[in-house]
Amino acid sequence: MTTPTPAPDTPIGSTFRRQRHEKGLSLQELARESGVSVGMISQIERDIANPSMRVLTALRRALNMPMQEMFSDTAESSTEDPPFLRRAEKRPHIDLGPLQKELLTSGGNHHLQMMILTLAPEGSSGNTALSYPAEKGGLVLEGELTLHVNGQSATLKEGDSFVFDSSLDHGFRNESDAPARILWVIGAVQFDRHL
Repeated sequence: MTTPTPAPDTPIGSTFRRQRHEKGLSLQELARESGVSVGMISQIERDIANPSMRVLTALRRALNMPMQEMFSDTAESSTEDPPFLRRAEKRPHIDLGPLQKELLTSGGNHHLQMMILTLAPEGSSGNTALSYPAEKGGLVLEGELTLHVNGQSATLKEGDSFVFDSSLDHGFRNESDAPARILWVIGAVQFDRHL
């Protein structure tokens, strides 16, 4: 079995800048809505920052931007492929330094997102816990992952799986000396379910 050649990494700065402009928001307005500093947003938009997952999630939610959009998914679908299919060689990537994301979900706006996370040794989701309405699950494909959810921690090894309510404070870290690869699944929770 041959490994597909991945699509090039996607710079996320221009995507966030375009989204902010399309919504007619200034840097100050987006900072107020997201809780992320103006300076950090400016650095992200110029692709000179290495933002944490918490920061990217806060910006994405403030912009009401689907996760798919973060990948600037411009890969042309084959006319013979149905819209539910994503070919391995057309997976968009985001490089966040110690964390890389490879999108598996096909194009379009879905309530379910699947990706492969590659986490370098000592790489993490950031120093601040994540928390937003969704359900998350996954499977450790290679290496080890320490997952923190609602004050509890577990180290998962290859073949271990997990599911949790991501409205609970959570985060993750690769505490090993080898890279980790994780199949990561996010099921968006529709806001009307919580009203």
